[in-house]
Amino acid sequence: MATSTHQKAHTMDLGIAGRTALVFGGSKGMGRACAQHLARAGVSVWIAARTPATLAQTAAELSADSPVPVHWVAADLTTADGRDAALAACPSPDILVNNADGRPPGDFRDWSPQDWHAALDAMMVGPIEMIRRTVDPMIARGFGRIVNIVARSVKSPQAELGLSNGARSGLVGFVSGLSRQTVRHGVTLNNLLPGAFDTDAQRLHVAHMATQSGRAFDALWQERVAATPAGRFGHPDEIGALCAFIASRHAGYITGQSLLIDGGSYPGTF
Repeated sequence: MATSTHQKAHTMDLGIAGRTALVFGGSKGMGRACAQHLARAGVSVWIAARTPATLAQTAAELSADSPVPVHWVAADLTTADGRDAALAACPSPDILVNNADGRPPGDFRDWSPQDWHAALDAMMVGPIEMIRRTVDPMIARGFGRIVNIVARSVKSPQAELGLSNGARSGLVGFVSGLSRQTVRHGVTLNNLLPGAFDTDAQRLHVAHMATQSGRAFDALWQERVAATPAGRFGHPDEIGALCAFIASRHAGYITGQSLLIDGGSYPGTF
């Protein structure tokens, strides 16, 4: 029998209503989108970032759009105090989303050891510390989802993003080993590899490139759009939906993977 075109579309039940999630970088961009999709699925979400005013506004907006309230905590993933603050607010998340800003483009000859340590704290050590402190309780409960928002640069490195190339690759390598140990206990670890998305972070990246090259921001922006096979930048909502699925009960057989979401930019077969 043909289905009526007026019939209400079926919405997939992600099977995670009542779970708890901690989303870093959750006040803006891709982190916000991840928090939004999780909250819409009935997950009790805590968003963490550094700026209280932005967090409070985002939490209020997301709460109005979801069946459960969204909470916030001012916490910096890159520092021990920030990680303590996040876990004091959300002590035992079922779902952890690690998400931290990359570092500005540049020439590796100009980077000091301090630059490298800052990059590692943000994109490798901080996320690994959060994994260390949450994974065993997830195993004990028999359910856990750890999703790292990384970058396509771990598969398709850009020379000017050497700090991110190195630090993010370290996180992905670590996750690859641990994910095989936890999956039999219902706990998965996966990485999402976004390409060029229409976010504040993308605008900041292009602004740095414009300053270094002396070229106009708009020209560089349009070049990046044109270079993407999709002919557009990604929308944060698209990575939010993917994150929510990877965190869902349906994705328990997916672990240790680095999933590209880049509009076809990566040129390889594998």
